[in-house]
Order: sequence, then structure tokens, then C-alpha cells
Amino acid sequence: MVDSTRPAPDTVGFLYPGYSAEDEYPRLEGMLGGDSGDIRLPLVHTDIGEDAHRVDALLEMGSAARLAAGVAELAERGARAVVWACTSASFVFGWEGAHEQVRELSETAGLPASSTSFAFAHAVQALGAERVAIAATYPEDVADHFRAFLKAAGAEVVAMRGSGIITAAEVGTWGREEVLELARTGDHPEAQAVLLPDTALHTAAWIPDLEAELGKPVLTANQVTVWEGLRLLGRDPVHDRLGALFARSGG
Repeated sequence: MVDSTRPAPDTVGFLYPGYSAEDEYPRLEGMLGGDSGDIRLPLVHTDIGEDAHRVDALLEMGSAARLAAGVAELAERGARAVVWACTSASFVFGWEGAHEQVRELSETAGLPASSTSFAFAHAVQALGAERVAIAATYPEDVADHFRAFLKAAGAEVVAMRGSGIITAAEVGTWGREEVLELARTGDHPEAQAVLLPDTALHTAAWIPDLEAELGKPVLTANQVTVWEGLRLLGRDPVHDRLGALFARSGG
């Protein structure tokens, strides 16, 4: 029997491209919602077309038609905000194009909307970090689009490393040691935070390890995506296993 006196959970819906690290979302829901179940993070897979970290493929992956196809299901699952859970297929549109992508998504859904690229921009601002390093799985030319996006957001990128991985499927197989190595080699002494921008990368279980290893905040794609969705609902949850971003309260 449904308890009609219990407030509805804060539900953020995510449009996730393909199948790589989608298991991060139930993990994060369990961590943030706990026994109360007051946070729900339903996810719908979008059709990605070609699985390739290549600009032309990413522009198609993030097209309005592909995103719109999953919106109705998220609405049926109670979403009060929606986030395009993909970094590369949002920042490749450029600063203005990424804004247009989110505007179209919001209009289609009839809900507040954002994307992982804006999640990174807002998270960097929330931490007060002015200088960042990018440790990317992508080829260098794709990662350079993220550098330009962050510059437009007001952040200085002091170092950038691309790993040359073409497919999200391959990225999804990386484990703890590969992720730690990526962060280590992408760090820079002047960086106040290190960014790992790929929602195909598993990181949720290892954020404390990453920050302990580098001695500074580490922002990862699925972590900031969930944070951004909850921010759209006015939530600012605190959790001691999700890094500096979730350790802060208020703001």
C-alpha cells in the first residue's frame, strides 16, 4: 500500500548514451538516497548510432532527435529534471551549441534540463577552482573541445591529457588501477582540481582514492552529472564518499 503522506522522492532522469557505466547511477542512488529512498535517479539509454569518440559521430549522438526519444519514458518514471549524461556529445557543440542542446531538451521534456558538460562547469565554479587539469579518455582532438568549453565557462586549463580511446565500450572496461593512472598522469601542480570527463568511465567507487592519491578535488563525469541533476531540483546532498564536491554544503 502506498503511503500518501510520504513526500514524493526527488527524481532526476538521465539520458545515457549506450551501455558502458550505467551501473554508476543505481550505485549513486543507493549512496545518496539511502534507506529513506528520497532520491531517485532513473536512467534511459539513448541510441548512440556509432560508438566513436570522433566529432562527427558525437554530433549525431547528441542530436535533438536522439535525445527526444527517451524523454517520455523519464517523465513516466516521475522525473522532475532531466540531464543528458554525456560529456563529449555535449561539449563538441561548443558553448552556444551546448546551451541550445539543453534548451531544446528542456522544451521537449517540459522540465529543467542540463548536460554533463555544464555539470563540470558548475561543479568547478562551486569548488572555487580557477585552474584545472583534464585527464581524458578521448583522443586529443576531442579533448581539446572540452578545453575550449571550460575556457568559455571561465576556467583556465593548465594541463590536458588525452588517452586516444575511440569507443565508450572500451572505456567501460577500465578498472580502479587504470582510472588512478589516468588521474595521476593528467594532474598538474598548478591545477586546483582534476577533471575526468567521460560518463563511460567507472569512478563512483573510487573517488576517495582518487582525491587521496592527488591531494586535491577530483571531478568525474557521472559524479558531477548526478550532482547537477540534484542542483536543478534545489538539492545539495552531502556524502563523505563522493569527494570534495559532495563534502560541501550549501551554495
